[in-house]
Amino acid sequence: MPLQDPDQLILETRRLVESNKRLEIRLNANGGNSILVVCNPSDELSFIESMKRNLPSDSFSIIDLNKVLNRFLEQNKDHLDDLFELLQGSVQQIFKAPNGENRIDLFKMILDAIKDCFTQGKTPVLINSGTLYGTGIDNIHIMEHEIVMKGSLPIIILYPATKEADRLLFLGKRPASKYRCLIVS
Repeated sequence: MPLQDPDQLILETRRLVESNKRLEIRLNANGGNSILVVCNPSDELSFIESMKRNLPSDSFSIIDLNKVLNRFLEQNKDHLDDLFELLQGSVQQIFKAPNGENRIDLFKMILDAIKDCFTQGKTPVLINSGTLYGTGIDNIHIMEHEIVMKGSLPIIILYPATKEADRLLFLGKRPASKYRCLIVS
């Protein structure tokens, strides 16, 4: 990807959210309610710093997925060994329980954080999304969840990816879904 100016992309994203063009977000996001701010993985820290500088905390709330993961691990530290033993063949279910299974997992903790932002009237901004790699939680699971789809505000996801031809590769490795989101890059 060509050299990007983090401040320019973050301010452009802020203008989209604050404008009366939210319908355009849904139209360009195939009915979704999410904005992916794509950055080169090596520039992610610069983008996070720009978000902290340029997205006012009275209307935007940064959700650090590293912190959510650490909170999940801390809350479940007494049970993790048992879960790994039980779910050897499907370790990802530790982080995202199968439909119908009612237990707190990382996915539900992320959705609760997003819901809390909406309750406060703030736009959720997810950073450190590389944390999700290998958990079985893909951005599309978040973007297509009812809480996000029905949110009165869009969510913003900082998305570390490289571009190959017309494909985005999450962390330079995994093909990304461009569905249900407006891409800002």
